[in-house]
Amino acid sequence: MISGRLRDTKLIVNLGAIRHNIQEQQKQLAPNSKIFAVVKANAYGNGLVPVAQTAIGAGATGACVAILDEALELRDNGITKLILVLGITPVENAHVAAEAGVSLTVGSLDWLKNYHQLASANHWTKPLKVHLGIDSGMGRIGFTTVESFNEAVKFVREHHEFEFEGMFTHFATADSADDSYFNKQVNKWEQFVSSLTELPPFVHMANSATGMWHREKITANTVRMGISMYGQNPSGRELAATLDLQPVEQLVTSISFVKKLKAGESVSYGATYTAQEDEWLATLPIGYADGYPRCMTGYKVLVDGQFCDIAGRVCMDQMMIRLPKPYPVGTQVVLMGRSGNKEITANDLADRADTINYEIMTNISNRVHRVYTD
Repeated sequence: MISGRLRDTKLIVNLGAIRHNIQEQQKQLAPNSKIFAVVKANAYGNGLVPVAQTAIGAGATGACVAILDEALELRDNGITKLILVLGITPVENAHVAAEAGVSLTVGSLDWLKNYHQLASANHWTKPLKVHLGIDSGMGRIGFTTVESFNEAVKFVREHHEFEFEGMFTHFATADSADDSYFNKQVNKWEQFVSSLTELPPFVHMANSATGMWHREKITANTVRMGISMYGQNPSGRELAATLDLQPVEQLVTSISFVKKLKAGESVSYGATYTAQEDEWLATLPIGYADGYPRCMTGYKVLVDGQFCDIAGRVCMDQMMIRLPKPYPVGTQVVLMGRSGNKEITANDLADRADTINYEIMTNISNRVHRVYTD
């Protein structure tokens, strides 16, 4: 099948960089620490199955996804390692996870009781692996008191429909220079951990940022490696990375059309760009429907190691750039990545779009073909 491979617009994903980044994190963790590869949102836009396979091959113990559909896609593609769904799964769908051996996040006793009733009524016998989520201050999902958490642990251990596989929390400010709120969350997390005389096999409280800047605070045996696995700094530019990270992806296209723009002629919707003198203009087959934001209007790309300005508004499927000289149709253009000794990073695009590198990466649409290198 060649569908999607005939277009010159591509996201080039370096699987070797994923291996490198995992190994860099592993070197800085305590002995016998485990890594969960976070591959939700199509592996941050890089391709769910290839990235998960690579991460597990590089030593990751398991994979984390956001929704059950993502977990089942991994199972359907032969991934047998632990897969944890980080979001809350509707209780009526949880038996599908049990049958597939997929682990689910649970954040309330009511959810457990409802599943127990359904399992009893429907004679579901395969145990459901659960990770109890703890809300230490993120305010999103999970148990908020030690008492309710202990009730849930007791319930899980007393009912054969469940397997108590893990417990975890998530930090809101681990990527900030101000540690005060982070430390408050750590203290609350430690209250939950110390309330148990017997811990589950997987105890995880460290995300990418915690694994980079708070290793001494990790009271757990597993790190969830998300944005850092893709070679990006969790804090953007606020804190310097403590790992030797290699960016995983490059967004490239090629020139589809070249013309001479005369002085006084305008370009694209709204005629917001008008040539002040005769200049060379190139059209690129990429636009905001591909996830390249419309607000990049007036920004820059790389051609032959040189920065070239975007001329006029970015369109849905195309955009125009100003060239220093005529280049032939088919010349590569780098929108994110390196060309020669110059580079445009995900952080650069995020700064321009007034957002974060996560959003830049995950917004690259599925019609952009992923090409894998090593």
